This record gives sequence, C-alpha cells and structure tokens, in this order.
Amino acid sequence: MSTLIDAGRVAEHNAKLEANLQADYDALAGVLARRGQDIEKLTAVAQRFAVALPSWGVGTGGTRFARFPGKGEPRNVFEKMEDCGVIHQLTRATPSVSLHFPWDKTTDPAALREQAEGYGLGFDAVNSNTFQDQQGQEHSYKYGSLTSQDAATRAQAVAHNIECIELGKALGSKGLTVWVGDGANFPGQHNLRGALERYLDSARGIYAALPEDWLMYIEHKLFEPAFYATTIADWGTSFACAQQLGPKAKCLVDLGHHAPNTNIEMIVARLAQFGKLGGFHFNDSKYGDDDLDSGSINPFQLFLVFNELADAEQRDGAGFNPAYMLDQSHNVTDPIESLMNSAAEVQRAAVQAALVDRAALKQYQEANDALQSAQALKQAYRTDVSAILAMARVRSGGAIDPVACYRASGYREKAAVARPAKAGASSSGIV
Repeated sequence: MSTLIDAGRVAEHNAKLEANLQADYDALAGVLARRGQDIEKLTAVAQRFAVALPSWGVGTGGTRFARFPGKGEPRNVFEKMEDCGVIHQLTRATPSVSLHFPWDKTTDPAALREQAEGYGLGFDAVNSNTFQDQQGQEHSYKYGSLTSQDAATRAQAVAHNIECIELGKALGSKGLTVWVGDGANFPGQHNLRGALERYLDSARGIYAALPEDWLMYIEHKLFEPAFYATTIADWGTSFACAQQLGPKAKCLVDLGHHAPNTNIEMIVARLAQFGKLGGFHFNDSKYGDDDLDSGSINPFQLFLVFNELADAEQRDGAGFNPAYMLDQSHNVTDPIESLMNSAAEVQRAAVQAALVDRAALKQYQEANDALQSAQALKQAYRTDVSAILAMARVRSGGAIDPVACYRASGYREKAAVARPAKAGASSSGIV
C-alpha cells in the first residue's frame, strides 16, 4: 500500500508518544480487569471498526449564504481520493469512500479504482443527485425529481440513478443511496399522497435495476429544501417505502436529519427489529440539519445509538451488518482533521457500547431497576477509551495522534502549492 505521508515520519511521531500510551493503556487495562473485562478484546473491536468517508466531505462546505474556500482543496475526484488516503493512513478506521455523482463522475473508473486500492481504499455506496440541476440537463428539478408532476422529468431522474448504479458497479460498490429534496413549501402546492405515489413508481424503476447483491438505501430528511412538506421526511415513510420496494431496499439514518430532541436511538431499535436498518450517515446537530462533526454536540446520543446496535448484533448475529458513513460539512476547520476526529468519535462510541455489561443490564431491566439500568449505560459511557483507540491505530499501522501527526507532516501546505484554486473546480458541490 502506498502512503501519502512518509511512514518514517509517522513512526517518529509514534515513538515520541509510545511510552505514555503504554502507561495509559496498562492503567486502563487494570480498571477494566477489576470489572471483569478484557482490554485486548475491546482493542480488537476498535481494530475491526470501519466507517466510510464521504468524498464531498474532504472539501470545504459552506453556509446558506456563502462558502469560504480552504487552501489546497481537492479539485477533482482523484485529489479527493488522496485526502481520503491520508485520513485512512493515520486513523486506520476509514477503509472506504462514498462517491457522489455527477460530482465525482470520471471517464476512467478503472484508474480511479486502481488509485483507491493503492491507498488501501475501496468504495462504499454511491450517491445520486437529483436535488440540483446539472449543466446541460434537459428537465429541471426545481419542482421535484422522482416526484415531479412531469413524467419526462421523473424518467430523467430514474435514468440518472441507474447510471449511478452502473458507475458503482465499475468501482466495486454494492449500494446506492437515494435522497431527494422533493417536497412543498406551501400547503396545497402538491397533493401529499400523490407525490409519494409518484416517488414509489419512480423508485420501483431504480430498484429493478439493482444487481442481486446490491442494496438501495432510502434516506429520510425532515426539511430542507422543502420546508412545508418533505416527501421522505421521517423514518416511518422511509420504512413504508422500503417495505413496498422489497428486501434490497433499506432505511438510512442520518443523525442530523431529525427534529431537535428526537429519540434517534429508538428509531434505530425499531428499524433493526423489523429488518430494515440499512446504515448511517454520522454527524451531529444542535438545531436542525447542521452536519456538524460527529460527537461534537451530543456524544451521549451517539453512544446510545451504538448501544442499540450492539444489542441488535447480539440478538441477530453476523447477519446484522449496517453500513457506516460520515456525512459532514466543514467551513471553519480543515476537513481532513474534522473527518479524522469524527472517525475516532464514532469508533469511540462503538467501543464504549461494547463495554456495557449486557447480562447485568438485562437483570436490572427485568427487576424494573430504572436507576441501575441507567447507571449500567453511564458506567460504559464515562469510561475514557482513548488509549484503546490509540493502541488500535498503532497496531494497525496508524498514528497515535492523527491530527498532530497530520499537522506536523505539512500535507495541507504542500497541497496548497500542488492545487492552486481553479475557477469552477470547487470540491464542494452543495454551495
């Protein structure tokens, strides 16, 4: 595997921190041993954990009013893969990338796949885009895509999704994520039932084009850009559509796409119970669809989500395998640094969930001991597993402190020289 940051520099970075890490790791091992837990098993959990990177996440995002480009932004999908390669080299927890078409469309998918494999990367689900008009397209999505009143516009949107499937097949992907911004801004703007009927009719055309070993992920989003009525606004609508389409259709949960204070972990439990939990887009939110760094606002909620995932895995066995992906927008931080931190925070929640004493928790629940039930979760959540995460990175060839190692490498400064800003070549497709 080729590396983008000199391996000797990473080894030098680790050597300076190794003694302190070992001391912290040994101390934590003692604490866990007194609880009857094996730190090595938890470190193995951390090493196995993987979350996909969003190709668009390595570019600078923006606000509703402006975008402030960062230096050395990737200008095309090949440069995006370089940045994703750096993230995986240092974190060892992000071995796949999710592409977004047509933003990431290439005429040479074989070359892109070869480049990715050279960095130890594969391709996660591909994403279609019918929430904005592309240059030269015949029909506008201003008033809807898969739900459009116009049959030709719907057919165009279906054809784009099928094209995404074909591109994904060439890259080795096994899934298609479909999110539409379709909806209404005014009461009466469209017939609410009719819009969903048109969506399902269009979605059946996409579903029929899926290869046998592919999944179709249906993403729900409460609002934006449709502020009165979004067609796929909640998990219930997503679930109903997935049921209608068939076993290859699953529901995608994005942590930022819910009303404030929504019990997302219960949504996760419901979808897992009925076999329709397809995967996640991880981010964080304070007020609405903020797409903030994972764990930056409500890390306890992230832990509670993973607690439900751990329970589902215990109940359903190896067949339970939801897809994990980060989905963030960065406008005041270096996107590479934010994605590295987020990967670690999601990994942290997974390890903390593995710390929960499930046998004891079950006993407390059966005895209706509400306090001790809550404390069983809190004990796991309060445990600082940073040493486990760092040790997992070292053993897998990564960096003890990814952000510090990245900054010391000067990668961003070198990228700024190699990637001068180019008009019309923004790495962010949204703003």
